[in-house]
Amino acid sequence: MSTFSGLGTALSSLIAQRVALDVSANNVANANTVGYTRQRAVLSSLPASTVPSMFSTSDGIGLGTTASGVQRLGDVFLDNRVRTAAAGAGRLDVVADAHARLEKGIGEPAKTALAAQLSDLWAGWSDVANSSDQDAARAVLLERAVAVTDRLHTLYSAAGTQWEQARTEVTAQVERTNVAAAQVADLNERILAITNSGAQAHELADQRDQLVTELAGLVGATARVREDGQVDLFVGGNALVRGDKVAALEVRGASAFSAATSGQPVSVVWAAKPDQPVGLADGRVAGLLTVLAPPAGGNGGLLTEAAAGYDELARTIADQVNELHRTGRTRDGDPGGDFFRFEPGQPLALGLRVAVTDVAEIAAAGPDLGAYDGSVAAAIARLGADAAGPDALWRRTVTDIGVRTASATSRAQVAAVALTTAEQQQLANASVDVDEETVNMLAYQRAYEGAARVLTAIDEMLDTLINRTGVVGR
Repeated sequence: MSTFSGLGTALSSLIAQRVALDVSANNVANANTVGYTRQRAVLSSLPASTVPSMFSTSDGIGLGTTASGVQRLGDVFLDNRVRTAAAGAGRLDVVADAHARLEKGIGEPAKTALAAQLSDLWAGWSDVANSSDQDAARAVLLERAVAVTDRLHTLYSAAGTQWEQARTEVTAQVERTNVAAAQVADLNERILAITNSGAQAHELADQRDQLVTELAGLVGATARVREDGQVDLFVGGNALVRGDKVAALEVRGASAFSAATSGQPVSVVWAAKPDQPVGLADGRVAGLLTVLAPPAGGNGGLLTEAAAGYDELARTIADQVNELHRTGRTRDGDPGGDFFRFEPGQPLALGLRVAVTDVAEIAAAGPDLGAYDGSVAAAIARLGADAAGPDALWRRTVTDIGVRTASATSRAQVAAVALTTAEQQQLANASVDVDEETVNMLAYQRAYEGAARVLTAIDEMLDTLINRTGVVGR
């Protein structure tokens, strides 16, 4: 090995350490970049020459070092853990939020809530029973009955509005899924082209990983990395992204609350195969489909079941009050008719109305007991304490919603903690530590300076050999 080979050895170190410094500088520059995964220069030693030739000799010493590549320090297992946690947390968060909004809309307990208004209604009937000759008591009763019907209308409309908002959101989320999937396919194509040219595409891989995590949170997508660096995404066992190809999704089914309460489901299907549901199990879209499900729709139907509960309550109020009211007599001695009625073509809770419009039409007296008897009004007032009455039914409904809300909230909180833990572990592995990078840069700087000193020493040796050899004694 000639002295001149030392120049190449020193030069290889200068180049390799400079590349390593550039990588560390890039890490520091992206310390606050969301989704950036830290990188490391891979330094490899160059072996000694092993090519035989006449008069060649080798002392076995290597020829220096080289930056053989730049390594992206991500962990596929931690990435998959974050995506799995994001998928579960996304679904549970949507369901918990829907429960909380529904419970807040009910507003129990409060003076303006339905339970208090029902209590006022029965108190109004009791006042009529005690003061049947007073038109004021009868007028107050009618106002309280109207307040109950208005409250039921409000509750049903609120559930319908929440359903329509969820329906709009699921459409927006599916559109976002299609856009993100197309971006993943485009990045797959670009990364493959760059990799085939022998270059690195780590920054594009960072962008793709962010999109994959987002898709996991949206539709529960799972990823599979190919040997060529491309990523395939699967939803419900079918390919959403395969290389640079995308299978789009679309929303089908009920577009109005009335259709959902009639049993028409909302589903997400493959655009190319509209008859094939996607089969979502996790992600925000799956949670929204659970909220939008029709009554008795398997594992969901929160809002439509609430609407069915309001309808049942309206039917119970009307049937029980009307049944007793029809047995009574007005002050003129006429038989009582229906106190409540339903608007045709409307859901029961939304169509409930007070049929009596005049205080004289209230049948508070029993048959043949006199114009100012209040026995029927007293019987209606006792419905508030009946174990099968409207109040008992409403209490069961409120309790059931409260229990389900507490359970959904608890599960969502546990899932959020699991997601946070997974993200922290991922960040601990992949994020940039500025202190660590500072130490690395100092190490690379010293190695660069050492290589420069070697280069200077060899230069002086060659100067002696070339310019000073043979001049002694002249």
